[in-house]
Amino acid sequence: MQYSEKVMNHFRNPRNVGEIKDADAIGEVGNPTCGDMMYIYIKVDENDIIYDISFQTFGCGAAIATSSMITIMAKGKTLDEALKISREDVANELGGLPQQKLHCSNLAADALHDAIKKYREKTK
Repeated sequence: MQYSEKVMNHFRNPRNVGEIKDADAIGEVGNPTCGDMMYIYIKVDENDIIYDISFQTFGCGAAIATSSMITIMAKGKTLDEALKISREDVANELGGLPQQKLHCSNLAADALHDAIKKYREKTK
């Protein structure tokens, strides 16, 4: 299984790691009994722009790399723009993922989308 240099860089030096204590919303995906768990924390300003974002991921290197990458891709975007970030976008931005690790980009995008959904439900 061959990872791109970008995947390895985000695995070795993940960006935006950790919990945001006063997050406006937290997206959660995965299954703790069988593998990867991802949490995406977001802070949103009055213009619906994600101004702070971080993650906690328990899983393989690809899961950590995709979590790191999605935080970079979403930061500074409006909620609507961030919702358009697809699973494929995450994998492509990392220079691709091995076929058996594509589910990691699914988890990262799903966690972001879950955080946005929870934020919108909370602020209705």
